[in-house]
Amino acid sequence: MDLGLKGKTAMVTGGASNIGRAISIAFGEEGANVSLVDLDEQGGNKVVELIRSKGGTALFNKADVTNYPDAERVVKNTVSEFGGFDILVNGVGWDDFTPFLDIPVEKYDKYLNLNLRHVLYFTRAVLPYMSEKRGGSIVNISSDAGRMGEFRESIYSAAKGGVITFTKNIAREFGRFSIRCNAICPSVTFPPEEELGKESMLRQDQISALFPPEAREKLAKTYPLRRLGRPQDIANMVVYVASDRCSFLTGQTISVNGGYSMM
Repeated sequence: MDLGLKGKTAMVTGGASNIGRAISIAFGEEGANVSLVDLDEQGGNKVVELIRSKGGTALFNKADVTNYPDAERVVKNTVSEFGGFDILVNGVGWDDFTPFLDIPVEKYDKYLNLNLRHVLYFTRAVLPYMSEKRGGSIVNISSDAGRMGEFRESIYSAAKGGVITFTKNIAREFGRFSIRCNAICPSVTFPPEEELGKESMLRQDQISALFPPEAREKLAKTYPLRRLGRPQDIANMVVYVASDRCSFLTGQTISVNGGYSMM
């Protein structure tokens, strides 16, 4: 199916590794101009090179997504480079799987900045462009933890729940400009090792410590489809939801999780 993304411009925050990497590559394969945003310059440039090697068009923007001036800067740079702005994917997320009472109060802002505030910042930065052209699609990567809560993910869950509610607010407020906003909720999603950037939430040492092979095998059995998520599973849904093939879809929260939670 042709998703009609050829020549459109899509920005992906957290595009250097894991789910964001897969999303960036998927947009590139559909012929979109891809603007990656990440702190990981090495990883981001590798993704850009991969997209270009397949005949796609891509740009890397090094930025701190928790800094609003950075958000404004990279959005302006993307518009200047590609002549427009059509799709925003807010893909950055971070957690360190810690029981609530063990999280220092001083660390709360890190969870909120990376999981919620960056979504507010980038959405704020792109909406003037989308409103002026009267069209656009925003896809926010939330989490099933934001729908149902999850052990050792208290503040992360709260922030991701905020992303879901914010998604609905933007869909209601900006629908009159033909701007759509939807949320995609992955469950546990493991990337291949080569897709893990140095800034990735799921660093290899963390995966080994928290999810050794036997634990992953046991966890997979709790899913109706009997496997854990892969980045491509999420990317496939994101590019479809972002495309005009879903032009009547907005304000929705879609879980891509192998049946782990059935809402």
